[in-house]
Amino acid sequence: MFGFLRLRISRLILLLGLCEWLLLAASLSMAMHLRYFRDPDELAAFSRHLTLRSLIFATAIFLGMAALGIYRTHLRTGLLGLLARQAVAFVLGGVGLAIGYYFIPQSYVGRGVLGIALVSGFVAVAAFHVLFMRLVDIEAFKRRVMILGAGQRAAQIHNGMRRRSDRHSFSIVGYIRCQNEPVIVPDHLVLCPNMPLHTLVKHEKIDEIVVGVDDRRGALPMAELLECRQSGTTITDLTTFFERESGRLQLSLLDPSWLVFSHGFNATPLHLLGKRCFDLVAAMLILLLCWPLMLLTALAIRLESGPGQPILYRQERVGEHNKTFWLLKFRSMRTDAECDGAARWASKDDDRVTRVGRICRKLRFDELPQLWNVFKGEMSIVGPRPERPQFVADLTTKIRYYGLRHSLKPGLAGWAQLSYPYGASVEDAAEKLRYDLFYVKNHNLLLDMVILIETVEVVLFGRGAR
Repeated sequence: MFGFLRLRISRLILLLGLCEWLLLAASLSMAMHLRYFRDPDELAAFSRHLTLRSLIFATAIFLGMAALGIYRTHLRTGLLGLLARQAVAFVLGGVGLAIGYYFIPQSYVGRGVLGIALVSGFVAVAAFHVLFMRLVDIEAFKRRVMILGAGQRAAQIHNGMRRRSDRHSFSIVGYIRCQNEPVIVPDHLVLCPNMPLHTLVKHEKIDEIVVGVDDRRGALPMAELLECRQSGTTITDLTTFFERESGRLQLSLLDPSWLVFSHGFNATPLHLLGKRCFDLVAAMLILLLCWPLMLLTALAIRLESGPGQPILYRQERVGEHNKTFWLLKFRSMRTDAECDGAARWASKDDDRVTRVGRICRKLRFDELPQLWNVFKGEMSIVGPRPERPQFVADLTTKIRYYGLRHSLKPGLAGWAQLSYPYGASVEDAAEKLRYDLFYVKNHNLLLDMVILIETVEVVLFGRGAR
């Protein structure tokens, strides 16, 4: 679990979430005192279950904010966007609380207390979030990183992580050119030390050295790196650094030896059993929550298309270990969408999509029949999205390591869907593969739960739908 947290969520984000969770719990306590400060008897009665009520209130709102992606390490939005997400999160949390009160009567709070808690909690969390992120953006709070190398590989950090949000947890002190290596990064970023490496590291207060030389053979100062390592400086290879900081694998940096010897790819029987149990429980809960939507969707398709037209649509997809299966969806296109038998990528404003289908795709309702594929064991709740055999055959020949995404069952939701919009080209497929491989390598139950919660944001904001 610790390895996942180090990869997926920075310690600062964990600290932010914990502080805001405590603020929310304190908001309910404060609301209770404000509401009943003139009525000691009511105050005493309410205080009996105050701890339970505060924890339930804080957890419900916190899960709402997590579902809206507020704690994503690479969330790119302004202040208004943050407040809008937080407002929706508080609405979701409030609805969840209203439902929860029926199951846990001891957690019930009056409308007055709940209203005061929601308003005060919203203001407190928004103010703290803005203040915290501004403090985190101060260079003094960031890890100081030095790149060993200044060529093609090292330049990928400079070119691929330009935005401030990409460097929220570290600052680059500079690049050190190795022997016979061309300088690709800007000259002003290249360090020209006149002292040994371990002395430079101590002088510049370096926390981490990232090894990004183009050719390691005979170019690495191993003795000096070992001395830095013994002094407490972290030594990281470039591929691992990209994986940790960006949540994806950089295909141009991958080589088979790194994949073989790196951590991850957990496919033990116990791990797979846990994932299967999670799939069944999650699929049952989603079915219990969404069956009215499924009935309404089926009725809407029938009313639009008329009697005799199919409501469900079956399509062959590639699953685990390249085995094909028939995926179920609510039909969102005309029945003659591919009358010539040729597979096509869905495009923006695709004229083959029906009016009901356009709404279903936007809200992802068309995916709900795939719960049947989950129950059958052909899919998981979370995993790489399954592609059609025609596309897989083409992409496997054009994109290196594409076949690795089929080492797991495909999923209803996925890390790539959260991190990248809808893909409809070979270039998009290559970009999404970076995130799929990150999931394949690092998947566990905690990551699955995080992805499932954050998928609510995708549904509400319609990201990646076509």
